[in-house]
Amino acid sequence: MAAAATRRAKIGLALAGGGPVGGIYEVGAMVALAEAIEGADFTEFDIYVGVSSGAIIAAAVANGLGPATLARMLVENDADEVFDPEMLLRPAFAEYLRCALSVPVLLWSSLRQYLSDPWHLRLIESFQGLGHAIPTGVFNNAGIDQLLRKLFSTAGRSNDFRQLKHRLLLVATDLDTGESVAFGSEGHDEVPISVAVQASAALPGLFPPVKIGERYFVDGALIKTLHASVALHEGVELLICINPLVPFDSRLAAQRSPGDRRAPPPAHLVDGGLPVVLAQTFRAIIHSRMRTGMDRYRLEFANADVVLFEPTRDDAEMFFTNVFSYRSRSRLCEHAYQRTRGDLYRRHHELQPILERHGLALNLGVLKDHSRSLLSRKRRPDLASSASALDSSLHDLECWLKAQQS
Repeated sequence: MAAAATRRAKIGLALAGGGPVGGIYEVGAMVALAEAIEGADFTEFDIYVGVSSGAIIAAAVANGLGPATLARMLVENDADEVFDPEMLLRPAFAEYLRCALSVPVLLWSSLRQYLSDPWHLRLIESFQGLGHAIPTGVFNNAGIDQLLRKLFSTAGRSNDFRQLKHRLLLVATDLDTGESVAFGSEGHDEVPISVAVQASAALPGLFPPVKIGERYFVDGALIKTLHASVALHEGVELLICINPLVPFDSRLAAQRSPGDRRAPPPAHLVDGGLPVVLAQTFRAIIHSRMRTGMDRYRLEFANADVVLFEPTRDDAEMFFTNVFSYRSRSRLCEHAYQRTRGDLYRRHHELQPILERHGLALNLGVLKDHSRSLLSRKRRPDLASSASALDSSLHDLECWLKAQQS
């Protein structure tokens, strides 16, 4: 029994996508988890799985950049190694040129096809081949490869999967077959980590597919949101998952306590126009898919514990912030940090026994310390509202406990 208690459990971390905002949320959440979970060193886990923007964060942590370091880079610009969002918004000029050069050939081919049988072919049908001239992506995300190649070439880090101390798996989707490929796995570990991240984050329509060898890859989230099963198949006993995107529940948000200082959300999401409607639709689809996967993991991997952390469905801050926003990174990282602290405290009765099974423990003293923040004192304008949110969570928990006792 004593030997079992001292045996180190195999622990993994799985990070979903969500654009720059999703990555920022994951960093803030990880800092809260690292502070509160005793015995958990996020740079010493056995396996890391990342998808899309989560691939960037997973690759950084697997390379020894801990949550606190990443948070300082985001919040305080504490290093020159800060993510530049403009690298994701550079037009894909090479793709534009390729498509422009194809127009004369496609136009002539379409015209010749129409003139060959104008009585039976409709003009629109003949010229539908011009669709091949539409760019496969608006922006060029090659900057991801350039940034990470530089970041992972210093301070003892590596851009080679095979040189890492711990296992790193980054998931992308093969465009031609629709299958998921975990870069870093056997047979797929010769690809530079920076290129694998670029492929995993190539959202179709926004970024062109990334060519690796003779295959083209796009965002790994096309098949699954989290790809937690990749780690579970590796024998992970405790898998910590972070998913930054959840659908918004405006009715739940309207039921906030009177002392909540957060701005009230709109009564109907349709008032936000098409972008908000599409955001809600996209989040609802991927979240439903992820929940289905989580239910399946409980049956398929009954001996493993999978613990998920994500925003609450009344979190207007996360929902109404553009997923490609980076300017408000300090506020969002702090927001994720405080909300995750509240989530940990609210769920500590559920989480404590799970963590103890794997030699870890939850430090309630850390969670009760309302003075903790990722921001320096001069940059804490929203700390009062964060503390208010935590107080609200504690109040809800007390009410629940009373109801259970009665």
